[in-house]
Amino acid sequence: MRRAVGVAAKARARGRAAVVAVASMAIRRVWGVAVVGALIMAGAGATAAGSADTKADGSRAAAPKIRQLVAFRDGSAVSKTVSTRTARVRVEGRRCTAGDGTVLAALVRSGPGRIRLRDFGACSLRPRDGGGLFVQGIRGDRNRGQNGWVYKVGRRAATAGAADPSGPLGRGRLRAGQRVTWFYCRLRDGGCQRTLELTWRAEPGTLVTTVRGYDDDARGVPVEGATVKAGGAEALTDATGEVRLALPAGRYRAVAEKSGLVRSFTERVEVP
Repeated sequence: MRRAVGVAAKARARGRAAVVAVASMAIRRVWGVAVVGALIMAGAGATAAGSADTKADGSRAAAPKIRQLVAFRDGSAVSKTVSTRTARVRVEGRRCTAGDGTVLAALVRSGPGRIRLRDFGACSLRPRDGGGLFVQGIRGDRNRGQNGWVYKVGRRAATAGAADPSGPLGRGRLRAGQRVTWFYCRLRDGGCQRTLELTWRAEPGTLVTTVRGYDDDARGVPVEGATVKAGGAEALTDATGEVRLALPAGRYRAVAEKSGLVRSFTERVEVP
């Protein structure tokens, strides 16, 4: 049972026939609905709250900002830089807190649409009690069976709930500049669909990009047939995942997409 459905991710819970997979990153088992990651079902809305973390001198420490991508089932996506400052959510009639530096705090603050949450623990206004919160739906996309919302940090599926104070991978909370990808996992052969990553280099009049797809364990492969778009131009990647776009000198935004996979973050590129 790795990865819990809903807003948080891969959570290993052997021996329990109930841990879904999709909490912001890969699902591995289902509990009829899905669990671990950030799957929280029933809540009404979410309102931001102030941060409680403080520095040694007593002043409040600034929560890190991250880049977040939320990719919906219909292929649309919302990407933005967002604060991870503490946020409050209402779950099953109770007010609960997602603490500073957590994936759920960032999701709530980004305002992607209605977030449905469920508590598989005992959440309260204390951030340390938020480890059992899971995302069950965003906008109209709700978890179904073994499929549902999961998240990745960088290339890897998370191993904890989206509001777990130990962090998404159990090694501490989010750091400034990290990338978090939320997507609707369709479980196949024990894992979610791959997420795309676009890297690039520039030559005079040409943008050269490479697209790779990463599984739940951050193992990447070249992706053939992905569409890369930049500055009104687009083309398909070859068997090595590479494509060359002829573009006038200038700055552009580039993105990679392929049906059945999760689109890449939009990258800022510059052609000499």
